[in-house]
Amino acid sequence: MAAERKLLGADRGEAPGAGGEEDEGQSLWSSILSDVSTRARNKLPCGKNILVLGEDGSGKTTLMAKLQGADHNKKGRGLEYLYLSIHDEDRDDHTRCNVWILDGDLYHKGLLKFALSADTIRDTLAVFVGDMSRPWTIMESLLKWASVLREHIDKLKISPEEIRDLEQKIVKDFQEYVEPEDASSGSPQRRGPASSGTDDENVILPLGDNILTHNLGMPVLVVCTKCDAVSVLEKEHDYRDEYFDFIQSHIRRFCLQYGAALIYSSVKEEKNLDLLYKYIVHKTYGFHFSTPAMVVEKDAVFIPAGWDNEKKIGILHENFTSVKPEDAFEDFIVKPPVRKLVHDKEVAAEDEQVFLMKQQSYLAKQPATPTRASESPARAPTGSPRAPGRTGPTAVPSSSPMAAVKKPDPNIKNAAASEGVLASFFNSLLSKKTGSPGSPGAPGSAPNSAKKAGQKPVLTNVQEELDRMSRQPDTVLANSSPTENEA
Repeated sequence: MAAERKLLGADRGEAPGAGGEEDEGQSLWSSILSDVSTRARNKLPCGKNILVLGEDGSGKTTLMAKLQGADHNKKGRGLEYLYLSIHDEDRDDHTRCNVWILDGDLYHKGLLKFALSADTIRDTLAVFVGDMSRPWTIMESLLKWASVLREHIDKLKISPEEIRDLEQKIVKDFQEYVEPEDASSGSPQRRGPASSGTDDENVILPLGDNILTHNLGMPVLVVCTKCDAVSVLEKEHDYRDEYFDFIQSHIRRFCLQYGAALIYSSVKEEKNLDLLYKYIVHKTYGFHFSTPAMVVEKDAVFIPAGWDNEKKIGILHENFTSVKPEDAFEDFIVKPPVRKLVHDKEVAAEDEQVFLMKQQSYLAKQPATPTRASESPARAPTGSPRAPGRTGPTAVPSSSPMAAVKKPDPNIKNAAASEGVLASFFNSLLSKKTGSPGSPGAPGSAPNSAKKAGQKPVLTNVQEELDRMSRQPDTVLANSSPTENEA
């Protein structure tokens, strides 16, 4: 072709060097087109999906929003959509990974057809979310959502050959896992043809017991959220290390059956969030990943798919004392009783004026202290409140000697001690008077002399008067009444 182009150029009268320049231009365009096609093949693939399943309140939306770099506290409805921004620094390329979050109500499971179809199952990662703040719900939740996903995949129009290819790919990825420190620098997570020089290292070992017995044909990741609640379970519900080992044992055996990885995370404490993001992009886009398994801390467990087996899980069983590995999960990890809060019922304070009015009504209903029901109207002392039905004067003049003297209680009139006390009291009053005393022989002269001198009347012969009142009270009252009225 180059010779023909040179001949054509010569026939047209072109210079011999013109063909060389044309060849250089074509080679330049060829190299540019080759680079473009190579970059197109190396670009990050589009259309990758993450399907998140879990109970209401388990933190599905919050977890994925945190990976997105946003704070999301709202609860999703139906089928929620988010996306993760994926950046490849080596290729200097960006893409988006679709995130579909299904509502925790089984009523919405029909919406799975919009997130997972026969065309997208090869590019989808399933994420099962368990709530560590409610560990008694974890196993039931995992089994339920795994069953929902299995049922949906079985309804997809996928040929048996394609299903077999999908399952074989999951088995191959599980079998080819190697520890990061044992892998070569070129492929830290997979054995490749150039990773070793012997054929023995390329031999794929068969799967063990209870491994990938429920192969979904798609990679699975189990994420336990709210692992910061481990300390709360220890303090408030007396959870011991044995409890957490028992929970981890059941979850890991579930992960073996589905060929799933396991990550404990906490959005509140931002624990293992970066690790979760790196593992997701590694499983979805094949990014470099070199973090080994972590099983030491009970609230920060990480087990990549392909690392675990029954013997490693059996290490947890060595610490069991009150439970056996084969015991049912719901028989040992039970929901604690609900504690009723004392301050649930609000107590309203009574209005101050209403309270005071009630107290006033109570005081008004109480009987008057001066009046005694046992007293006879005829024996009521002068100056005391009148008994009902009594006739006579309504008031006693202030000049009467009896107006200043309170009659002793008739019930204790025979008590000599009380009379002696009264006598001493009145005598002390008389001895302290500074005015002119009344005539001792004339009982009625005290008021007259007080009127003349302008002084207060003074009682005389108190002891004699008290003796007379105690012996004949009725006679004294009868005899003294005219004198008081006359005064």
